[in-house]
Amino acid sequence: MSDEEREEKELDLTSPEVVTKYKSAAEIVNKALQLVLSECKPKAKIVDLCEKGDAFIREQSGNMYKNVKKKIERGVAFPTCISVNNTVCHFSPLASDETVLEDGDIVKVDMGCHIDGFIAVVAHTHVIQQGPVSGRAADVIAAANTAAEVALRLVRPGKKNKDVTEAIQKVAAAYDCKIVEGVLSHQMKQFVIDGNKVVLSVSAPDTRVDEAEFEENEVYSIDIVTSTGEGKPKLLDEKQTTIYKRAVDKNYHLKMKASRFIFSEINQKFPIMPFSARALEEKRARLGLVECVNHDLLQPYPVLHEKPGDLVAHIKFTVLLMPNGSDRVTSHPLQELQPTKTVDDPEIKAWLALATKTKKKGGGKKKKGKKGDKAEDTTADAEPMDAGTE
Repeated sequence: MSDEEREEKELDLTSPEVVTKYKSAAEIVNKALQLVLSECKPKAKIVDLCEKGDAFIREQSGNMYKNVKKKIERGVAFPTCISVNNTVCHFSPLASDETVLEDGDIVKVDMGCHIDGFIAVVAHTHVIQQGPVSGRAADVIAAANTAAEVALRLVRPGKKNKDVTEAIQKVAAAYDCKIVEGVLSHQMKQFVIDGNKVVLSVSAPDTRVDEAEFEENEVYSIDIVTSTGEGKPKLLDEKQTTIYKRAVDKNYHLKMKASRFIFSEINQKFPIMPFSARALEEKRARLGLVECVNHDLLQPYPVLHEKPGDLVAHIKFTVLLMPNGSDRVTSHPLQELQPTKTVDDPEIKAWLALATKTKKKGGGKKKKGKKGDKAEDTTADAEPMDAGTE
């Protein structure tokens, strides 16, 4: 992976081949999301759904670029997570876990795929029920979705990261919800899922990030998590953590044999992308991972929770800042929502009215600014939500 030529020339969206790889990864992850959502039914085992999502991404990405001379890495860029109700994120249990979905659960599916290190991630929220979603569940999903729509329009060349942070908090407040603290939206580059340019979800005194301006040809993963609670999630049980990423800049001579065994397996199988401990030998993994995490060789993705009874929604998408505007390549249509709140704020309405594409023939409305491919239909679905009626 440390090819000299790759180091010298950072590949970005100016290369049509790179754009194709992002869009191929996006197409796979959108289909994987569709597959997992179609299986989210009462009594479905969460671990089985996570496995299905990952297996689909591995199989579909494995079918691409098979016959090229130079081996192209491809596969899961972020393991499938299914976090329910007040669980915020990163729930991707081990094979022995028996947790199942129930009727009425608010299910958040989060996943990622990469082709040659070009990453597409997506997260979506779905309520297991027939008919339209109403009440606070509708509010929290509408808040996440409208915030995502506003973020899509503000992550533009010339705008700053703090503009987005302020705007999404304002949107959540309009639905009487909170944006969850500690969630970051990142710039992504080849083989880098969490680049240095970051958008904070909530500006808090103890979390500082460098002010940054968005630029053309950049790629971002925009990550919005909303809650009917306080938006200050807690880690309840470290044993629930199963997703880790190799911290490539850290080294340490591990003392335990189990740790060395696991760490060498991780270096072989998952040198760069986040992975699930399910993919390792379970007994040895538990023991070995602890020492690896304690010495910062692995970065854990903890399972966080709001208070019981709080409802949490998650929308994440990948956007390519193309010369002709923003191209949202990952998404999924929402269920019908009937929020209790109506968004009348003129500033939010003005943000939603911004176009996402710049050069378009014939002054079509912003909805028409989207190309007709399936992944991007959600903009049209999402807009009526600021009226709170549809």
